[in-house]
Amino acid sequence: MWIQQKNTPAPVDELQGHTVGLKFECNKCHQDVFTASIGVPAAEHFATMPDDGQYETEQLKCPSCEMTHEITVTSNPKGVRFEVSEVKADQVYYQVQH
Repeated sequence: MWIQQKNTPAPVDELQGHTVGLKFECNKCHQDVFTASIGVPAAEHFATMPDDGQYETEQLKCPSCEMTHEITVTSNPKGVRFEVSEVKADQVYYQVQH
């Protein structure tokens, strides 16, 4: 089941230790792009600033137009956020891989 990312971070306790798949629409050719499994990094509970946290960054080429998208997964005690370059946050969907 695909879950649309909202303006608030996804719950860290549901995602930490799991892998997720992401789905988003390429902003260049408007095709749906799906990622392989991406690990959710452990939240840094000793973060001193609200934006501090652990993150993973990957690059993915759109299979249709070859545009390179940068994907960043950030995890902190307040939650998990998925960012895709040049794609609005509410246009990113995720699902937990089992």
